[in-house]
Amino acid sequence: MISLPSTIKISFRALRVNKMRSVLTMLGIIIGVGAVIAMLAVGAGASHRISGQIASMGSNLLLVLPGSMTAGGLRLGAGTRATLNIGDAETIVKECPAVTAVAPILNGAAQVVYGDSNWATAIFGTMPEILTVRDWNLASGRFFNDQDIRNATKVAVLGQTVVGSLFGNMDPVGSIIRIKKVPFTVIGVLESKGQSAMGQDQDDIIYIPISTAQKKIFGVTIPGMVRSILVKAGSSDDLTASERQITELLRQRHRIGEQQENDFTVRNLTQIMQAAEESSRVMALLLGAVASVSLLVGGIGIMNIMLVSVTERTREIGIRMAVGAKTWDIRFQFIIEALTLSLTGGILGILLGIAASEALSALAQWPTVISSLSILLAFGFSGLVGIFFGFYPAYKASRLNPIEALRYE
Repeated sequence: MISLPSTIKISFRALRVNKMRSVLTMLGIIIGVGAVIAMLAVGAGASHRISGQIASMGSNLLLVLPGSMTAGGLRLGAGTRATLNIGDAETIVKECPAVTAVAPILNGAAQVVYGDSNWATAIFGTMPEILTVRDWNLASGRFFNDQDIRNATKVAVLGQTVVGSLFGNMDPVGSIIRIKKVPFTVIGVLESKGQSAMGQDQDDIIYIPISTAQKKIFGVTIPGMVRSILVKAGSSDDLTASERQITELLRQRHRIGEQQENDFTVRNLTQIMQAAEESSRVMALLLGAVASVSLLVGGIGIMNIMLVSVTERTREIGIRMAVGAKTWDIRFQFIIEALTLSLTGGILGILLGIAASEALSALAQWPTVISSLSILLAFGFSGLVGIFFGFYPAYKASRLNPIEALRYE
């Protein structure tokens, strides 16, 4: 009876005898494991990036847009007709139980000037609740309050991109800027939000009181008119209820009959962002699946080399059987050889995958996230590949007739 340690020792000695062939056999597994880890890291990085962008937008958001206008038989799309006002926003937060905060918005683009510097940016007239709705904090200074809204005070809160473009490293709080030649006092600076999921710079923005925007910057033909209303639901479970309650309330306020179309549109921003996140997850899985094909190719390479090894070592197998080796001793020897090749290749593949991920992150400026789960999966799969593709050569070797094996030249 051949002992287990003896069988393992024989397996390792056989691999050392053919070092170059062993290395070339492992190469397929090394590349396969490295590709799986790198691709999963890229996919996870994309998902993490989108998740961060979704979080920066704010949670549980609904966007209410005015209706469409028809001109010359053409419908011009949502937002082209002035059908929303501040009263709608105030009523939504009072009469919709699923809603926690509302911020009406009157926005546009304008050139902003400070000293010798100028910058074209987005101007948002809104209310103090926008910070709650957007989950946004101040980096310095203060935000405008209800008294500023009532008095149409000429004050502004700047995003980080505007601060960098106009003030550089200076503290802008207390400075005077001009928006469409109207002087505004900077009273606060917002924390950085980064890009949105749509690629827009969220920090390239200035917030001013909505009453100031209506009276002194944009002007409105209809008193109280707003271009949109941003709504925050109590939780993700309340989004559907919030959408229904807002729709019913605005139809009543706008006196829309049962057979008439809505003169407004309610969009679920959270669902749109979550769909983008789900797409990135699916893409990550597809990348991992494509990369795993190279693992299978590596496994086939192991099986091919092991079959060649069985043929080359037929006489050796016959001698081992003649001195008492059992069927499972021979079978186990070749399985150990295949498993050693695949696991060693798996370890080297992990190192390659980590290095490739870091290189991709540095060269392409793309975030990569290497999870311990992806490493364990790739390593475990490489071991299964070794067992699966090593079993047939091992089985073939164990079924050799000892007498015929001894005669083999």
